[in-house]
Amino acid sequence: MSERSESDSRKLLRRLRDVLATPAQGQERLDQITHLIADSMRTEVCSIYLFRDAETLELCATEGLNKSAVHQTRMKLGEGLVGRVARTGLPVNTANAPAEKGFRFMPETGEEIYSSFLGVPIQRVGEKLGVLVVQSKTAREFSDEEIEALEVVAMVLAEMTELGALAGEGMQALHKQPVMFRGGTGQEGAAEGRVWLHEPRVVITNPVADDPLTEIDRIREAVGVLRVSVDDLLEAESLDKDQKAVLEAYRMFAHSRGWLRRMEEDIQRGLSAEAAVEKEQSTARARLEQAQDSYLRDRLHDLDDLSNRLLRILTGQGKDTGATMPDNPILVARNIGPAELLDYGRKLKGVVLEEGSVGSHAAIVARALAIPMVIHAKRVISEALNGDHVLVDGDQGVVHLRPDDTVARSFRDKIAMQAEAQKRYASLRDLPAISLDGQEVALYMNAGLMADLPSLEGSGAQGVGLFRTELQFLIRNQMPKRDELATLYARVMDAAKGRPVAFRTLDIGSDKVLPYMKPNDEPNPAMGWRAIRVGLDKPGVLRMQLQALIRAAKGRPLTVMFPFVAEFSEFIEARSAMLRELHREKSLGHAIPATLEIGAMLETPSLAYAPQDFFAMTDFISIGGNDLKQFFFAADRENERVRKRYDTLNISFLSFLEAIVQRCAQTGTRLSFCGEDAGRPIEALALAAMGLRVLSMRPASIGPVKALLRRVDLGQARAVIDEARRAGEASARDRLTDWLAGLPQS
Repeated sequence: MSERSESDSRKLLRRLRDVLATPAQGQERLDQITHLIADSMRTEVCSIYLFRDAETLELCATEGLNKSAVHQTRMKLGEGLVGRVARTGLPVNTANAPAEKGFRFMPETGEEIYSSFLGVPIQRVGEKLGVLVVQSKTAREFSDEEIEALEVVAMVLAEMTELGALAGEGMQALHKQPVMFRGGTGQEGAAEGRVWLHEPRVVITNPVADDPLTEIDRIREAVGVLRVSVDDLLEAESLDKDQKAVLEAYRMFAHSRGWLRRMEEDIQRGLSAEAAVEKEQSTARARLEQAQDSYLRDRLHDLDDLSNRLLRILTGQGKDTGATMPDNPILVARNIGPAELLDYGRKLKGVVLEEGSVGSHAAIVARALAIPMVIHAKRVISEALNGDHVLVDGDQGVVHLRPDDTVARSFRDKIAMQAEAQKRYASLRDLPAISLDGQEVALYMNAGLMADLPSLEGSGAQGVGLFRTELQFLIRNQMPKRDELATLYARVMDAAKGRPVAFRTLDIGSDKVLPYMKPNDEPNPAMGWRAIRVGLDKPGVLRMQLQALIRAAKGRPLTVMFPFVAEFSEFIEARSAMLRELHREKSLGHAIPATLEIGAMLETPSLAYAPQDFFAMTDFISIGGNDLKQFFFAADRENERVRKRYDTLNISFLSFLEAIVQRCAQTGTRLSFCGEDAGRPIEALALAAMGLRVLSMRPASIGPVKALLRRVDLGQARAVIDEARRAGEASARDRLTDWLAGLPQS
């Protein structure tokens, strides 16, 4: 780049900064900016297009096109050359715009006389804000230097848009207007509070710098600090071979000469060190997002993490920014591990994640703490600021950020109604769940942490139908010791105060990968090496856990069940391992359980067709509804596109459950149903009507389920389902819902 273009670029940015510092607001400021850029770039036209919504661009200011088109000309993402720039995040440079593929002629703008076109994205770290365009009558392609100069200007405009300096007519500033995000339910419930960002955004207030030499010194010093910190990570003794391989790739990014050189070149054009980091991050991100190679797309996380670390070094805006956690904090994060979520504990009123999954260990912890959680709330991090007012509707998977008064009032009404309902349910706590026709359904709770156990007393649960033992493995950086587990399991039994607790052995794999175990690159992990398959292939881990459970019992009754049993032979092998450890503990003189029940979780359709000897041998069966449903319908429960297509009240699924009930009845095998559906009142009613008499659910669901079961006749409910079956209907939901609506209110 020539010295002349360098000075021109810096001169343009200084003039732009001066314009932004003037008292002018809104449209007047946008008009000044387009005039300034057209003049500096020696083009007849400069236009700024900003997003009106996620799919629509609007012409917000222009120098050279018809002024009457401003705020009138709009296009969809991907439409025309401007839409292509916005969709791809990459520049479009052409000498003959009308001949370019995808060109859209907009007669109201008067642009037909302009041949040359250069459009660059206005973007900020993956967040699309708009498009900056220059055009001229002369047919020519713009040079690389001109493209780079315009990209630098667009970077400054992105920062100014971020700070609200470009809010024009009809266009509101970012972080000011109400926004609604539709995601998925991680944990049901509703909460109102204030945003607390898990990793606060780095705010750049000085995108333009006067002294490039000082800024280059700053960037070099900061990159040096970053490289040392990455090198220190690599020298940690606790790293295994695979962790080191990941960090080596990470170090390669940090030591990239090209990365530093490109940032220094942007500083020479007039950007501050911070703005140069963010410009390179945004540009690289746009290119990586277009890559077909999944490995390259995965490197986005490495790039983002390194860039964010570098920005924090430059700005001093670390995680501890000095901000005080607000009252009623709602945690907002891209993703979060179970240990980090536990560190926050019950201080949180809700959790909102951009990523996450319904079966993730973070979601399990949220359920344990009874914290409403919404997952897959795309772009919430780029919109939310610490302290923003936020409403979390975990029931619907919806988040309202900076809601208006009408939305907030109706939301508070919903919370008040739920609180009133909980008071009614509390009055039923000590009453049995007996239907009007005298059928009793035992209601148990699911747990996985000591934090769950206080709910046992308050919820009215008759015991713990599922204690997830894997959470104690997931929240640690190394394998827990046998004595530690024995102490924990003993505390669980103590807290249960004589009520039964069914301990499920380690269910890892699928979406639950231990931080200290080598992850397996499986194309379909939900159907891969997980749960009892891991336990039987790694008998040392299974044996250690079984010993811990026996020792924890200290002569009390012990109930253990094995997860994801797909065939009889797996249960025989697992049961034999349990009996061997029992014999060994007895021979060592240790106390053995007063009674021992060994059961299996039925989570695959194959186990429903196991030989009769299986049903005779097992002491009990727990239907794992979440997994069984996804395998029955071949619908991944982590895939929002398919999981909601299939109804638990589907007649085929209910008939399948009925067949399992009948097989267990033939051998007198105790049967329960465990999963999210057990905690949904109408689903729980259908399960009970099909003959299931033990249901296990999250503690907060016991009250609503009990209230419904006590006001219905299960025989009549079964007749309603049978009517739907005889009529050839796909689901019994509509008939059951109509039947319930006609019942007298309690």
